[in-house]
Amino acid sequence: MNKLRLAVVGPGLIGKKHIELILQNPECELICIVAPKTDENVEIGRLLNVPLFDALNSMFESLTLDGVIISSPNIFHVEQARECIVRNVPVLIEKPIADSYIEGLALMELIEKNKCPVLVGHHRAYSPIIRVAQKIIQEGRLGQIVVVMGSALFFKPDQYFLDGPWRTQPGGGPILINLIHEIGNLRALCGEISSVQAMTSNNRRKFLVEDTVVINFRFESGALGTFALSDTASSAKSWELTAGENLSYPNYRDEDCYVVSGTNGSLAIPSMRLKYFEKEGERSWWKPLLEAQINYERQDPLAGQLNHFIHVIKGIEKPQVTAFDGLQNLKVIEAIFQSAEQAREISIH
Repeated sequence: MNKLRLAVVGPGLIGKKHIELILQNPECELICIVAPKTDENVEIGRLLNVPLFDALNSMFESLTLDGVIISSPNIFHVEQARECIVRNVPVLIEKPIADSYIEGLALMELIEKNKCPVLVGHHRAYSPIIRVAQKIIQEGRLGQIVVVMGSALFFKPDQYFLDGPWRTQPGGGPILINLIHEIGNLRALCGEISSVQAMTSNNRRKFLVEDTVVINFRFESGALGTFALSDTASSAKSWELTAGENLSYPNYRDEDCYVVSGTNGSLAIPSMRLKYFEKEGERSWWKPLLEAQINYERQDPLAGQLNHFIHVIKGIEKPQVTAFDGLQNLKVIEAIFQSAEQAREISIH
């Protein structure tokens, strides 16, 4: 069986992870990397024994590929994806799909025109945690969803900002870097978001970008939500530190980062502790809730995403996280920035 020939654009932090997974997967192989020809990138190409191109155009002139993974800085996503789409080469675009909603909308129109398979890298969609939680909600075990409470509280060390000074500037903070993943999760669990109300602060780090955010959500279903985000809070209540999917982080299995509550019960995620009333007529805060532990097997969602991308390239599956999904997540993020700036609730149309 011939292996699929893949290229990775941008061998940075997430790009290196994509490369690692490609090398481990028997159905595909890394053909080249695309990045500026710095000493570091030249050395990466040498160690991987693959050519390094400084532009997609020169890559396409030299090689035939089955798919491209774009993990470059956000500002390059649209133009690089466009070069793949017009050549009808399937592409996986790391989140966010674009640097702005308007740019992303134009890209989606190009995708629809060319009928090119495009996947957006919101990899948590492939997490068994999200899939099991979705199943419980869809089965009606929680009743009608009333409220969701979430958090992404963690402490990024000083070196994180020294290694990437752009992270101290607008657009480099936790809203765009981290919260966009949480928006994907919230939409997967509770449906589309109809409005947001947000406050931000940079009081701790004093950078030109936010370090702490609190947000209220209104969902189209009528459910409400709250979320606390901070990269300067010494806490384990975040997806990275509770999900146990990325072994680079410590794991706290006694903690949760979401609680979804409905008229019949509530689910803590990712511990999957379910508390519920068995019969509607017995619901009362005076009566004890029944308890259950929902079991599941933890897996690497990035590996699951690569397997799905392979199936998309082969025409076996349709993209699970489409350009529309990536745009919806970005639209909510832009509304959060707007709400914080204008100090008012912002509707999402």
